[in-house]
Amino acid sequence: MPRVGLSARDVVAAAAALSDEAGFANLTLALVAERLGVRTPSLYKHVDGLADLRHRIATLAMTELGETLRDALIGVAGREALAALARAFRSYVTRHPGRYAATVGEPFTGPDDPLLTASRRVIDSIAAMLRGYRLPEEQIVHAIRTIRCTLHGFAALQAADGFQWSGDADDSFEWMIGFLDRGLHPTA
Repeated sequence: MPRVGLSARDVVAAAAALSDEAGFANLTLALVAERLGVRTPSLYKHVDGLADLRHRIATLAMTELGETLRDALIGVAGREALAALARAFRSYVTRHPGRYAATVGEPFTGPDDPLLTASRRVIDSIAAMLRGYRLPEEQIVHAIRTIRCTLHGFAALQAADGFQWSGDADDSFEWMIGFLDRGLHPTA
């Protein structure tokens, strides 16, 4: 019998928190059930198995990331917007490494998939930041991919404790923002 008051939202929230704590690759329905104080079969009232739960975590993470980026960009433009977006992205990934990992490579289930909608919001935020650079339209998709790949790489490495050599990662991050800013200025 399912726990009274347990919802799909509760299941996804518990699974997302577990992903951040134990790693997305280590997430199981048994761990989620244990966290919620229910038996594993009770989860099937709320999710259609582990694949569905992973998809919902990816959707949650992209929704949260999209809101975080949108909020960071309010009232800023140019290099200031790039820096705000980069810092917000890095902060989200390092605070929520497991749920962010869920977003990487998760396929869309169709045009009405909430993950697709949430992903578009993230891309739209990056595109909005790029408008301040006045790039030619044909370069926008390349710039979006470059920004996303660069921020993803830095934040994912930091979240995985990948910067163990000398030097301050914060200094490197700020240097990276300057590097990206210089590269985004159109050439004459």
